[in-house]
Amino acid sequence: MNELKAITSHFKIIGVVNDITPFGEGMINSTYLVTMKDATTEYVLQKINQHIFQNVEMLQSNIKRITDHIRHKLTEAGEPDIERKTLTLIPALDEKLYYFDGDSYWRMTLMIPDSKTHEAVTPEYAFYAGKAFGNFQSMLADIPGEPLGETIPNFHNMEFRLMQFREAVKQDAVGRLSEVSDLVDQVEMRADEMCQCERLYREGKLPKRINHCDTKVNNMLFDTDGKVLCVIDLDTAMHGFVMSDFGDFMRTAGNTGKEDDQNLDNITFNMEIFKSYTKGYLEFAKIFLTPIEIDLLPFGAKLMTYMQLTRFLADYMNGDTYYKISNPLHNLQRSKAQFKLLQSIEANYQEMQRFITSIV
Repeated sequence: MNELKAITSHFKIIGVVNDITPFGEGMINSTYLVTMKDATTEYVLQKINQHIFQNVEMLQSNIKRITDHIRHKLTEAGEPDIERKTLTLIPALDEKLYYFDGDSYWRMTLMIPDSKTHEAVTPEYAFYAGKAFGNFQSMLADIPGEPLGETIPNFHNMEFRLMQFREAVKQDAVGRLSEVSDLVDQVEMRADEMCQCERLYREGKLPKRINHCDTKVNNMLFDTDGKVLCVIDLDTAMHGFVMSDFGDFMRTAGNTGKEDDQNLDNITFNMEIFKSYTKGYLEFAKIFLTPIEIDLLPFGAKLMTYMQLTRFLADYMNGDTYYKISNPLHNLQRSKAQFKLLQSIEANYQEMQRFITSIV
């Protein structure tokens, strides 16, 4: 703990550190809760994963612009308790938004008091999540200045992901192509449709907006009464297509099974989750979305499931070099599960479209 205390001494915190303990269940950054002696204020200390986020200056600049703009919007709207409704960054002694110890990058934020996260995905919390992420995008729709920096280049670029996939097919590095040729054919059958967003963007018909890019229920903070306080985990927030954020939530929360479920019969698309999230999301998002963006929201569910299918399957053909696996067939099972979910989304697609038409 003494090493971590030494790190905190480089930030503009108030008081004397009492204890530092591991915090949360995040898989990317190392996170700690910092409690202070004789004070109610707490801080969150993070070691940034610089292998994933290679430009820390840009990363922190993005988060500063986002939180400043949200705070401005909340102030304009006369919202009470603003400090609990957005993240507060703690600068280092040199005024930078991070500290580099010669090996690792660190940052600190104020711990939002009396807040908690939820892991369970129910229709109720899906509705809250939809409202929170719709409001998040709505508040950032008019952020001034240049586009945010791309913290993970091509993260949700389907053309790029297909290029990676086709390279894995071409190389067939560990000789697994023959056993997955049927799945590869299914991917290629849908490839042209799945790249339509990039084409529409180049034609000037589809805008890019600030997305969260990790739309999960546990990336929101709730108060003790169950009301949403704010969206957290802003590392991947950058410009993209709104249907990607919409679809990312559907891919995870709308799956009745597990991402790597060995029993494919467990996997269907949960329309109740879809309807609840969509109601909450459009409550805020319909204010700024264009007709084509609204029309393509259900497509986002197909797109993000298809994208993850290509990533799992490419990793399997590459010899499991990216995702952690628990057995040699793990990425293959993930691929089969994603394909089953994709088929279920496709089967429900017209109903999804009708539902959105009915509430807009």
